[in-house]
Amino acid sequence: MKLGKKPAKLDPRTLTFKKYLPPRTLPPPPSNEKWIRKVASWPMMLNDKLGDCTCATAGHMIEQWTAFAGNPFTPADQQILDAYEAIGGYKPGDHTTDHGAHALDVLNYWRKTGIAGHKILGYVSVNPKNRTEVMDSVVLFGNCFVGFQLPLSTETQTHWAVPKGDAKGSGARGSRGGHAIPIVGYNEDGLMGITWGHLIRITWGFWDEYCDEAFAVLSHDWISNVTKLSPSNFDLHTLHADLRHIDAKRHAASTGANASVQ
Repeated sequence: MKLGKKPAKLDPRTLTFKKYLPPRTLPPPPSNEKWIRKVASWPMMLNDKLGDCTCATAGHMIEQWTAFAGNPFTPADQQILDAYEAIGGYKPGDHTTDHGAHALDVLNYWRKTGIAGHKILGYVSVNPKNRTEVMDSVVLFGNCFVGFQLPLSTETQTHWAVPKGDAKGSGARGSRGGHAIPIVGYNEDGLMGITWGHLIRITWGFWDEYCDEAFAVLSHDWISNVTKLSPSNFDLHTLHADLRHIDAKRHAASTGANASVQ
């Protein structure tokens, strides 16, 4: 099995989840939630051969959203490979170029260009230390795009938990490497994610120790066809305005224009 998530990339322009979810407009998230029953299987998406876990995560999220929207679509390996080549600079046949990718680069590419013909509306950063935000992301949008700094102990675990020796030795943070997966469910004991073609259970303690980034991702398929969210639940209108604002600043910077946008 391959890893491939580069360390969390910080960008001060990244929007935060809490800004668009007014405090407890929604009731507290349920004690358990999962969005898996309509997905027949979770393909490997080349992550056994390449460090494309960030792109495979996007592929599994597309697969999940479209399954629940009633129009199931599973990205082909070639489509995931195309994205990995464009984002990570991988050149097929040259494994010296298999360096993985930053989650943030994948999310930006996904929004601007699309992966497997699917674009996202946008994404917002979820605070990994706030379990309620993580649960709200799953409840509202079906999943959460997350990154871990995995310990070596996960090589022999059937579910991910902090080893008996705590976060040192084989349990040291990042001793195995960075890995990205989608979280598709949770309960009081922990979370459910998709990795290397199957469902993996993750304790909350493991999450607290090893998760280094998380994002709620907004998809047309999910919002339009599954949850039918209104702005009173999640402020999509303001999010769109903020994204246009950021895009304008980026365009001005790239063209060398004297931007008046602040």
